[in-house]
Amino acid sequence: MPSSRPGRRTTAETHVALLRGINVGGRNTLPMTRLVRLFEDAGCERVRTYIQSGNVVFEASIARARLVPGAVTAAIATELGLDIPIVTRRATELARIVSANPFVTPGTDLGVLYVGFLADHPNAARVATLDPHRSPPDECTLHERELYLRCPNGLARTKFTNTYFDATLQTVTTIRNWRTTLKLLEMSGTIPRRLC
Repeated sequence: MPSSRPGRRTTAETHVALLRGINVGGRNTLPMTRLVRLFEDAGCERVRTYIQSGNVVFEASIARARLVPGAVTAAIATELGLDIPIVTRRATELARIVSANPFVTPGTDLGVLYVGFLADHPNAARVATLDPHRSPPDECTLHERELYLRCPNGLARTKFTNTYFDATLQTVTTIRNWRTTLKLLEMSGTIPRRLC
């Protein structure tokens, strides 16, 4: 791993990386030990993973973290021939995301909640074409770069899919269930204003 030059201090922050399409239905298998190595090769420190679906918590400067998605995606393509998009958030952003979920209320079944993380801010014209009534009884609302989803029948049956969001908003989307989102927040060591 790279070290700082003498006399210079690099402030590392905690970040979360979300890979799309890893170990889905037995396809695109990427051992987590290998994934850790790829992040370390990209200059990340204290790299750890959660379950076998491409969730990574790591430390890096903000400048380094901006380069990580491209570097790791390229490394995966070179080593495994897979095209794996990666979306990142700072740990402090993840805390805000958790606090802002409009579907978390007293008595809510957390098992039906999901978050779609977008790679970019969609423009207003694209946002206007998003249909919140596309998949009743499912609910969907967009806030900044996150899609909050409530899917009573599960993610497998909803029409709110990565394909739909990518095409409509013209960006990359990767979805995590609420419990995974909370676990990643816990691993990042950040305490949000409201943790349910």
